Amino acid sequence: MEIIKDIHWLGHDTFRIHGGGKVVYTDPFKIGAGGPAADLILVTHEHFDHCSPEDAEKIAKDLTVIVCPADCAEKFHKNKKIKTVPVKPGDRVNAAGIDVQAVPAYNIDKKFHPRERQWVGYIFTLGGKRIYIAGDTDHIPEMRDFRADIALLPVSGTYVMTAEEAARAALDIKPEIAIPMHYGSIVGSAEDAARFKALLEGKVKVVIPDREG
Repeated sequence: MEIIKDIHWLGHDTFRIHGGGKVVYTDPFKIGAGGPAADLILVTHEHFDHCSPEDAEKIAKDLTVIVCPADCAEKFHKNKKIKTVPVKPGDRVNAAGIDVQAVPAYNIDKKFHPRERQWVGYIFTLGGKRIYIAGDTDHIPEMRDFRADIALLPVSGTYVMTAEEAARAALDIKPEIAIPMHYGSIVGSAEDAARFKALLEGKVKVVIPDREG
């Protein structure tokens, strides 16, 4: 996978990823119309900036599948083109021909994303690569058991990991490439992404893509 070519950051936690003839979006939010249609949409939790039916509508086609926690699924029922697959941490599904594993995502020392809500991140396989989208999470113990070629990690603090915590998470996961997210929109700045990259210099390759759209 040519990382810059196939992974497009659309802002916040929204990525469009191409591989194996499929198009996957993560947490589409405030995206423009007219982009490539989604085979699969991965939604990590029900907060408005991650679970947005209006944005899913912009990229849905017949047989688009949304994998999401149960408290998100009901929000997409109005769109008959979309099939929803509810998941909780530990579930593994095949959606749109893509292997998807739901993994825990929660706060340890904050109240914004309680573990009991059973919100998730995902590890999915596309174009022969295992890709981890963390969702809104702190650096949690389970990350020591996550294995991914590419890790998309929040770095802004406040609601999620700081750049320092995200760097420690990357060292647990040991990806080939780490990509910072969750900055430059609601919270966080490019400085958080730059600090994340500096902390991993010589340890994990960090790519900071330009925002598209």
